[in-house]
Amino acid sequence: MATKKIWIPQEIYQLKLTLRYTKPPIWRRLLVPAGLTLEVMHDVLQLAMGWTDSHLHEFRVGQKRYGIPDPEDQFMGLPPVGNERRVHLFMVLGKAGAKANYTYDFGDGWEHAIVVEKVMQPDPGIAYPVCLDGKRQCPPEDCGGIPGYYDLLAAISDPAHKEHEDMLDWLGGDYDPEAFSVEDINAKLLPLQRWWARSEKN
Repeated sequence: MATKKIWIPQEIYQLKLTLRYTKPPIWRRLLVPAGLTLEVMHDVLQLAMGWTDSHLHEFRVGQKRYGIPDPEDQFMGLPPVGNERRVHLFMVLGKAGAKANYTYDFGDGWEHAIVVEKVMQPDPGIAYPVCLDGKRQCPPEDCGGIPGYYDLLAAISDPAHKEHEDMLDWLGGDYDPEAFSVEDINAKLLPLQRWWARSEKN
C-alpha cells in the first residue's frame, strides 16, 4: 500500500537559538525550511553550534518530547517520546513566537532555547538552511555543563590558577570563547543545503 505523501509548506523560519544560562549569551540566528524534520533540525543545530553529536538529545515543545524513541521508556514509566523522523518543524513551531527547548547531552545538560522570530517566503537566491549571525563558540564537549564551563574559563584565563596547565592540556591547546565565524558554519551546512535543494525537486 502506497504511503500518503505529506504536504510540506514552502515557508522559511527565522530562528534564534540560544544556549541557556550563558552570560554573555552564546547564540545563533538561522534560516531553516519549515519542512525539515526534527531529525534534520538536530543536525542543523549541531553544526550551527559546533557540537560533535556525541551524545543523546531531545526536543521539547510545551509538554511534548521528541527524539529517538526508546522502547525501554514505557517499562520505566516514562512519558512517550515522539519520533523526530516523523515530525516536521511546521507541525510543532508553525508561527512566529513559537518556542521549543533542545537539550543535548543529558549528562552535561546543554539546554538551548529556540524561538521562531519570523515566518517568511523562500528567497530563490539563498540556499537553506543557513546561518545569518551569532556570537561565541559553544563550550567544549564533556566539560561538565554550565558550571564546569565557567570553571574551565576561569582556569584557562588565569596563569596562576592551580588547574591552568591541566585544563589547557585537556583542551589540547588554546580555547577562545569569543571565537565565531558565520562563514565556517555555513561551510559546514553546505551538505545539508545541497540535500534540501535535491529533496525539494523530488
